[in-house]
Amino acid sequence: MKKSVYSLVLMDSVIKAVDEQAYKLGTSRSNLINQILAEHLCCVTPEMRMREIFDSVTELISESFQIQQQGSASLMTIKASLAYKYRPAVNYKVELQREPDIFIGQLRVQIRTQNQSLINLFNNFFVWRMQMEKYCLAEKNYNIYSGELYSGNFSRKLLNNSGGKTGEAIGEYIRHLNKSMQLYFSSPVDFPENLIENEYRKILEDYII
Repeated sequence: MKKSVYSLVLMDSVIKAVDEQAYKLGTSRSNLINQILAEHLCCVTPEMRMREIFDSVTELISESFQIQQQGSASLMTIKASLAYKYRPAVNYKVELQREPDIFIGQLRVQIRTQNQSLINLFNNFFVWRMQMEKYCLAEKNYNIYSGELYSGNFSRKLLNNSGGKTGEAIGEYIRHLNKSMQLYFSSPVDFPENLIENEYRKILEDYII
């Protein structure tokens, strides 16, 4: 979204109040003034769009996940624990782009453990998951899957093709991803690959993310 430089004459007391609020919100004076004017004049800013997306994600997953407080309008951190010994924590971080192109943002997943056996399970699961997602998206003629995996960390870019349902798409994707991780960690040998793949295909009927 294009920005230009303009000169405004404002009261010192107004600027003081703006600066105090901008500091609390972790943003700049210009950005806060831009948001205030946009909301008053019913214009949509990137911050408003991202907040709407994150509100939709929260509505879908808040019962099963812990939503962490963030200082950035573009970042959402979600916490879950695996039904496995020691109940290791898994963090999901969604970072949205201010100006989306073919991707609306990125999802990062990290397992919080130093246990190498758990890290190996995590890595093995996502090797399978990446192949499955890439294959299913290719069936829909989307050949731009972008995912990366390194020790205990997975990331993938989120496709910008869900229309006005981006928040729903991200929420459903995270719920399905977490469910499939839980099943894999509970029994890697009996992991129902076909079931999970079919469920993912059903998600792709409604959302491409």
